[in-house]
Amino acid sequence: MTTPFTGRSLVIATMHGKEKVILPAVEKRLGVRCQVPAGLNTDLFGTFTGEIPRAGNPLETARQKVMAALEKTGASLGIASEGSFGPHPAIPFVAADTELLLLTDRENGLEIAAQEISTDTNYGHKVCYSPEETETFARQVLFPSHALIVYGGSPSRKDLVTRGITDFHQLRHAAAAVLERHGEVIVETDMRAHLNPTRMAVIAKATEALLQKLTSLCPACHWPGFTPKEKIPGLPCGWCGTPTSLPLAVVTRCDKCGYVQENKFPSGATKSDPAFCDQCNP
Repeated sequence: MTTPFTGRSLVIATMHGKEKVILPAVEKRLGVRCQVPAGLNTDLFGTFTGEIPRAGNPLETARQKVMAALEKTGASLGIASEGSFGPHPAIPFVAADTELLLLTDRENGLEIAAQEISTDTNYGHKVCYSPEETETFARQVLFPSHALIVYGGSPSRKDLVTRGITDFHQLRHAAAAVLERHGEVIVETDMRAHLNPTRMAVIAKATEALLQKLTSLCPACHWPGFTPKEKIPGLPCGWCGTPTSLPLAVVTRCDKCGYVQENKFPSGATKSDPAFCDQCNP
């Protein structure tokens, strides 16, 4: 498949090894040559440990990263990602990893983003009061295959911070120093991609979601990003025929030429389960 990206050079704005999962898929699907800018410091746009707060939302931060990579290399095509961790938007008591990927094409004035929300994450932290408690928590969050951060004080005033801990000897040493000074130690997961295989897998899924958009071309002008933009409710109830809130059709619209395509019955079902009908199940 030929796209507006075929044969071009693409920069991946990362300093934490994300190219491991982004690069192979992007080169294969888009027909581009990828590079990672040497010396690019993406921590300038925010750190998980809070020393440098993220100034904007994930999309704005990803945009800052990719623009920095384009300026540094002189390229016109780039990808950046930004991760967020916290309660799941639909299940607040469950932790979630939200990974956003953004492609910017300055040559064509194009920006396309995609995201993956996953409950598959080891994200967590705990205040511990003994070495044993520290190690118990560490095992619960997949240590040592997933790195840890140890510090004392408070999240706003950290002391004796040790990042990227990947073995028990280092964990015991770092935790003992904090316990001796503070009587308690804060242990949290290190969410940097190169130290968190579970997060890296979610980034791979977000990459696939972005590539799906980038390779979905408008039938009229062959512009990328031809994906559903609107859902039209009204799938009829299977019992009484009353329109429900479930989608009857989806509308796909090209951002470049405005071509519109409406597809009925996007789920494959022509009738709704009565459980979703306000008449049959008020």
